[in-house]
Amino acid sequence: MKRVFVTGASGFIGRNLVRELVARGYEVRCLVRPTSSIRFLRRAGAELRYGGLTDLAGLRESIAGCDWVFHVAGLTQAFSQAELMRVNAVAAGCVAEACSLQPEPPTLVLVSSLAAAGPCRRGSVRTEADRPAPVSHYGHSKRAGELAVERFADRVPVTILRPGIVFGAWGRLLHPMFQSISRLGVHVIPTLTPPPLSMIHAADLVNLLILAAERGTRVQPPGDQPPKGQRASGYYFACDAEYPDYADLGGLIGRALGRRHVFLWHLADPFPWLVAGVFEAVSRIRQRADIINWDKMREAHVHSWASSPLAAERDLGFRPAHPLAQRIQETADWYRQNRWL
Repeated sequence: MKRVFVTGASGFIGRNLVRELVARGYEVRCLVRPTSSIRFLRRAGAELRYGGLTDLAGLRESIAGCDWVFHVAGLTQAFSQAELMRVNAVAAGCVAEACSLQPEPPTLVLVSSLAAAGPCRRGSVRTEADRPAPVSHYGHSKRAGELAVERFADRVPVTILRPGIVFGAWGRLLHPMFQSISRLGVHVIPTLTPPPLSMIHAADLVNLLILAAERGTRVQPPGDQPPKGQRASGYYFACDAEYPDYADLGGLIGRALGRRHVFLWHLADPFPWLVAGVFEAVSRIRQRADIINWDKMREAHVHSWASSPLAAERDLGFRPAHPLAQRIQETADWYRQNRWL
């Protein structure tokens, strides 16, 4: 039986990952904080280890004896770039270093983000051979996390996944869209020319994470990086091969909720930036970072977030279990069953 260590286990992706690992019979150990919501993890039968992401001694002890490590923990929004860097970059490096200090280093799978790679030109699809060009503070912090982990690639077998928009059970990112369409029949689009999006359902991402741990290619040490134009080993985009834009997404959600018509409200500049500024100011007063902010607006105002799943398909045999429309329907059903709508 494999022993698996998971950071970020109490979060959205982490919960889905722990549930699947336990269902497959793996022994699961989770890093949690005293303030973490752990009821689900206890019910699942996971072993809990209390500690911090930058506590090297604690991480080293918690990882001891594990075969796989999934570093899922991270911040998607924060009040400062320094805070994003501390959690998304410094902590990733600490987890990798703790793995490297084991007598037999475990396989480390890092959950990064498509934001670390950056957008591409409209009409094109980004591949792993393209050089990273993040446009947001969040994207820069996730790219810094990738580089921090790469430093240990000569000692630790590392695979890095870059998911697009992740949605599904326990997912909060798209929840406001579902609420707006469910209650008002309105879908707000923060630009006149919304970019194509890369998306993946949480269940499909979890499957891909496990495939990556089992047989993914591994990241090469910094001195062994491929020349420009060649694919970087050990990196995979985690996404569906369908690329809806914000408007298409509103239509998919509307149909899943049984709405015959959804009003698509496109916002012209500079109004989206003003709205983001108001949300950011209010979140600072409340001392709780909001997903609507200037940094996320930078990501919304690009040409395309389309990325290719071909490397994961070719190397790992990955395929989403269901089409995107069905996955959106499953998410709507979960929200209703759990009284999120």
